[in-house]
Amino acid sequence: MFNILEADIVVMQEAKIQRKDLQDDMVLVPGWDCYFSLPKHKKGYSGVVIYTRQSVCAPIRAEEGITGILCPPNSSTSYNELPEMQQIGGYPSSSQLASSTVDAVTLDSEGRCVMLEFPAFVLLGVYSPANRDHTRNDFRLGFLDVLDARIRNLVRQGKRVVLTGDLNISREELDTANAEESMRKSELTGDEYASTPARRLFNQLLVGGKVFGERDEGREKPVLWDICRGFHPTRKGMFTCWEQKINARPGNYGARIDYVLCSEDMKEWFCDSNIQEGLLGSDHCPVYATLKDKILLDDKEVDVRDVMNPEGIFKDGKRLRDYSMKDLPPLSGKLIPEFDRRRNIRDMFARKVSNSTAQSTESSTIPQSHDISSGAVAEPASTPSQEAVEQETTLSLPSAPTLPLQSSTGQASPAAPASPANSTSKKRSIGETSTKRSLKRSKSMSTTTSTISTGKGQQSLKGFFKPKAPATFFAERASRGDQGQAFLGSVEDRALQPATASQETTNTEGSATPASPTPVNGTGQGRNGATKQEMQANPPSLSPTTLRSYTVQDQEDVHDPVVSKESWSKLFTKPAAPRCEGHNEPCISMLTKKSGFNCGRSFWMCARPVGPTGTKERNTQWRCQTFIWCSDWNGGIT
Repeated sequence: MFNILEADIVVMQEAKIQRKDLQDDMVLVPGWDCYFSLPKHKKGYSGVVIYTRQSVCAPIRAEEGITGILCPPNSSTSYNELPEMQQIGGYPSSSQLASSTVDAVTLDSEGRCVMLEFPAFVLLGVYSPANRDHTRNDFRLGFLDVLDARIRNLVRQGKRVVLTGDLNISREELDTANAEESMRKSELTGDEYASTPARRLFNQLLVGGKVFGERDEGREKPVLWDICRGFHPTRKGMFTCWEQKINARPGNYGARIDYVLCSEDMKEWFCDSNIQEGLLGSDHCPVYATLKDKILLDDKEVDVRDVMNPEGIFKDGKRLRDYSMKDLPPLSGKLIPEFDRRRNIRDMFARKVSNSTAQSTESSTIPQSHDISSGAVAEPASTPSQEAVEQETTLSLPSAPTLPLQSSTGQASPAAPASPANSTSKKRSIGETSTKRSLKRSKSMSTTTSTISTGKGQQSLKGFFKPKAPATFFAERASRGDQGQAFLGSVEDRALQPATASQETTNTEGSATPASPTPVNGTGQGRNGATKQEMQANPPSLSPTTLRSYTVQDQEDVHDPVVSKESWSKLFTKPAAPRCEGHNEPCISMLTKKSGFNCGRSFWMCARPVGPTGTKERNTQWRCQTFIWCSDWNGGIT
């Protein structure tokens, strides 16, 4: 994933995991460090994580949350009460926190912010609450109020700020496809649409944001620059999020709610910014910003790597020392007790290069240009770190030798002496073990075979719908007998019995009882004095009437397999989907989740994605107006 993104700082939102769900491939990523903010109570909810490439950048401080009320790992002291040298700073004051109706602990309990401080700037990875329903309006506005206060406080302290993440706010009409529809449904004008509480607060934070009327107290001056919009000021359809339920991404019916923002005095540091709408895998697409190799800091041009690492690691773009565990902030994922002092299994097979070799490589190679994605610097090929070398230079383990070992004289070494006799008495021999295993295996196989050969165990469902063959029927009657009397002879013997043998007679009480056929007598003679040998030598012909007396009666309770198969198929097969009116293509079934009378009902609709307008269209390539309740559709059966 990191190779595809080609970034050096990756900020992710909606991790939707808990501390117990963390795995090696999430934390012990070779060459990368990570910082998590996970929800404290809700499971599978929100969560933010920032990954940094150790060979390029390393933060000097890391915090979780926006209020400073939380505590670092293995500490009972809040971030805002730590010594000043260990603080990022800019914590909201009590009066700023009082403006929110939600307390500070609740605001930071959902894992919505990670802060990393580099010498150049403070990076905020944020996942802002969405506008789902009115029950969360207080929490959403409270979170945005405190976030605005924290950013402005950092700027007042002279620190630069980079704000990234899913803010769940579209800046203006240009940044959403359904602006006109929203204004029409809510009966809002353009000014009123831009002045909704969350959008107004966000625009007061941005340089060039649309703010109607007087600005709020304490927000008289904008402090952040919209980097991506700055490079594409009039671009339409630059959306970063699409609704999956209506398959809105192919038609680009979405909104821009993911941003990379920076302090106004940093806008000249960036050489490119854009969205990656072609990168699939989520309902959002990545947004990136690329820093220049050389930046102007305090009227002095410096290499960006010098101000993206702790002091003493880089100077003039050249590495002076390797990044070590001592440089990790306490919030680092590699310091979590479950992963501390551990390595990824691939690192165990990597060859380490001495510092002298690495220094000679750096001095003999010309530095190349590089990029920074998401606010970090990419490492040039001329200065590989020790971790990067370990990834590239891997060793494969040799296989075990198959030839006899050679001594120093070139002769084959003698075979190892046999083990003492007393040791063999304590262990079972290989032959004995294999014999026992083979006997046990053969016994189990014979048991299985005997079980299968009985043929009277559990039968498959198909067997109940197959008609019985006449020979099978006679064999079962011979083995079962009628009213306790055993039949002798072959099928031909029984064919000589009169047809009345299968008929029923009525007793004096009116109950039906089957008549008993006449068995062969003890002298071996049947009816008309014919012996068994004579009947076998001259078998009588079986008339259709005689066979019908047995086969037809026996098959009265047997179902026709074809009819049964059709009945079961109709019972379990889903009805065929109707075809849409506009494209004559199979529809898809959807479930109504909106509260109301029809909540829980299923319906059929056109399977194509919605178009750029977001509405159902006629005679176009996008979704048509087909709508059928599933309860009204009988699968095309008339």
